[in-house]
Amino acid sequence: MKYIEEANRYIDNAKEILREKAHKEDGYYQDMKYVKMAGHTAYTGILMALDGYFRGARKTRKSVEWYQAALAKEDKKIVTVFNSAYHTLHLVMGYDGEQNSKIVSAGLEEAEKIIHWVEMKQEKATA
Repeated sequence: MKYIEEANRYIDNAKEILREKAHKEDGYYQDMKYVKMAGHTAYTGILMALDGYFRGARKTRKSVEWYQAALAKEDKKIVTVFNSAYHTLHLVMGYDGEQNSKIVSAGLEEAEKIIHWVEMKQEKATA
């Protein structure tokens, strides 16, 4: 499951960007540029995991609605996690540069949940 390893590498890279470049102070990241970079990196990790899981389903660029619909067919609960991750990582961090470290941490946790969900689904499928 190379795509799971890659997805986790993206999450690790996002955490490294925050740790080494965004300069957390008093619960807030000081450099919005790196918060945005970390948000986009983590969200890309989610998409790598989902694209690997749904491999062959569609070759072109997918919309957020496509992922929501595909996930809803698999597990309605994971759609809520995906929506939260999309909102936090892609919109609030990636575009708005949210600096509150608690919100950033919550977004990264949601990303890890999705990647773990994909990993568990794959393990069941290959067992």
